[in-house]
Amino acid sequence: MATKDPTAVERANLLNMAKLSIKGLIESALSFGRTLDSDYPPLQQFFVVMEHCLKHGLKVRKSFLSYNKTIWGPLELVEKLYPEAEEIGASVRDLPGLNEFYEYHALMMEEEGAVIVGLLVGLNVIDANLCVKGEDLDSQVGVIDFSMYLKNEEDIGNKERNVQIAAILDQKNYVEELNRQLNTVSSLHSRVDSLEKSNTKLIEELAIAKNNIIKLQEENHQLRNENKLILMKTQQHIEVTKVDVETELQTYKHSRQGLDEMYNEARRQLRDESQLRQDVENELAVQVSMKHEIELAMKLLEKDIHEKQDTLIGLRQQLEEVKAINIEMYQKLQGSEDGLKEKNEIIARLEEKTNKITAAMRQLEQRLQQAEKAQMEAEDEDEKYLQECLSKSDSLQKQISQKEKQLVQLETDLKIEKEWRQTLQEDLQKEKDALSHLRNETQQIISLKKEFLNLQDENQQLKKIYHEQEQALQELGNKLSESKLKIEDIKEANKALQGLVWLKDKEATHCKLCEKEFSLSKRKHHCRNCGEIFCNACSDNELPLPSSPKPVRVCDSCHALLIQRCSSNLP
Repeated sequence: MATKDPTAVERANLLNMAKLSIKGLIESALSFGRTLDSDYPPLQQFFVVMEHCLKHGLKVRKSFLSYNKTIWGPLELVEKLYPEAEEIGASVRDLPGLNEFYEYHALMMEEEGAVIVGLLVGLNVIDANLCVKGEDLDSQVGVIDFSMYLKNEEDIGNKERNVQIAAILDQKNYVEELNRQLNTVSSLHSRVDSLEKSNTKLIEELAIAKNNIIKLQEENHQLRNENKLILMKTQQHIEVTKVDVETELQTYKHSRQGLDEMYNEARRQLRDESQLRQDVENELAVQVSMKHEIELAMKLLEKDIHEKQDTLIGLRQQLEEVKAINIEMYQKLQGSEDGLKEKNEIIARLEEKTNKITAAMRQLEQRLQQAEKAQMEAEDEDEKYLQECLSKSDSLQKQISQKEKQLVQLETDLKIEKEWRQTLQEDLQKEKDALSHLRNETQQIISLKKEFLNLQDENQQLKKIYHEQEQALQELGNKLSESKLKIEDIKEANKALQGLVWLKDKEATHCKLCEKEFSLSKRKHHCRNCGEIFCNACSDNELPLPSSPKPVRVCDSCHALLIQRCSSNLP
């Protein structure tokens, strides 16, 4: 006999344990029927088995202190390389870099790893709520509890007994519900007695209502005669008021047209006068701006004249100095004959300079005279322009005063017209009040008519109620006999139901009507009539029975049969 590879045996053992843990977890979760917590024992054992599978064949990480085996290195590498969490299981075998963390004979490097990944797909059926906050994930690997997967004959027998006890309890509850339904039959008799008493009361009320109807009919005849007289009077009064209102409306329309024309003409005149006033104000603004510009030009001319006067004063000082120099030179010429020639030349030059200076002085004096003449002319023009502006402004003010007087007259006319309109409106309001009063009277008459018609309708309704109650009394007698027959039918049905067997949950794998397999999405439901197991779609009928305070869940076939029985017993 050839010896087996111990690593292959380890891989096979881990694979079998993974199969058992996943299968047990799914079966227990389906029977549990709720979301799983972290304290659920099969879920804890599943995580222990998966941790053993991931640590199988893991390389030892060397450190300064000791050797350490961890699975967090490959998992971190997986997260970095493939952030899609759903594709990690499918591609765990072919990931680059796994050789750095696992030995060649490890479970994750062989075919068993792919098989475990395929088994994990079935866990999508389970709903779990796990809280990892505060957990120590670096602790040692837990120990697998094999007692959860090794079953004895005693355990199997105990489970079957528990299942039988649960089925017996379900049948007991079903029988108790049927007894409650039978007990409610006595309540039906009490209801029948109360209906008989209410019928006697209704007969008495009908006799009283007949007497009231006779009295109301007499009152209706009197009201009809009075209504006819009131209608004749109101129609005559309405015709007279209509003719008066039409004549007054025509007069008001003619007067209103003339007033509207006068008002439109006055508005046009006001618009024209306002436009003229704006034009005059614009011209005045332009003239004021021109006046400011002329004043600035006069100031500039005055500055030039002052500067020229300063230059003339300086030239005159120079002439005086030249004269003093000439006098000194003349004295020196008398004292020195040798420097006469030179001095004569200097004098000639100085005379030439003086001639030039005098010519420049004359030119400056001419310019000054011209500037003074221009200043005088500008002042004369300014005075003339100001006088023209004042005359224009006076004429405009006169026109404005005239227009204002016209406006005052128009305003007085408008006030008179408004007062006249107010008087007309008051008259119209009085007439409207009279019309509203007449309308109220007509509405009262109409309301009286409606009341009369309502009384007639009530009379007819009371007659109908009387006939209907007589028919109801007859029908109640028939229903009492039929209810007795129904009670006997219910007793027979209960006797037949007592012989029915409550079907176990494990025995039913498919729906009896649609023959679809049960799963987490297709739950099992018992029919309260026949005891069989159906899916939600085939047993979503709730039939309210007279014997039960709440509606009972029934399958489609039982629902149709019960409805046929009820309809066959009805009249």
